[in-house]
Amino acid sequence: MSQESDPLTPELARLVLQVADRLRAEFRRAAGRLELPVAQAALLARLEEPTPMRSLAEVLSCDASHVTGIVDGLERRGLVERRAAPKDRRVKLVALTDEGCRRRAELGESYRSGIAPVLALPEEERRALHESLGRVVAGLDEAR
Repeated sequence: MSQESDPLTPELARLVLQVADRLRAEFRRAAGRLELPVAQAALLARLEEPTPMRSLAEVLSCDASHVTGIVDGLERRGLVERRAAPKDRRVKLVALTDEGCRRRAELGESYRSGIAPVLALPEEERRALHESLGRVVAGLDEAR
């Protein structure tokens, strides 16, 4: 049976969209609780180690010039700093400050509290969801 004729396909597409909408809304709420614009919170959530600006643009799926503005805002808040890359000083790395690490942890806690129903699923269901979502992300990345 092709995807077009499978009656589950439109329902699955609808559910994926609903989940995405609800997760985005919860992330906006978590960012708001920390008084961060969503774009700044999104960068903060993804920044684990010093990362080149160009790589952040790829991760955030936006233009590098947009990342500059986001980083400027986070830098003014004292949450990140720019550093020269050790091997190529022309490359600017963005790194969390100590305060940025604290705020990133707060953002994660706030977001997780908002998705508590998902995290409260029985372990077997969480493992299955983890596997399925991993395959979904890999498939979407591959399709880019």
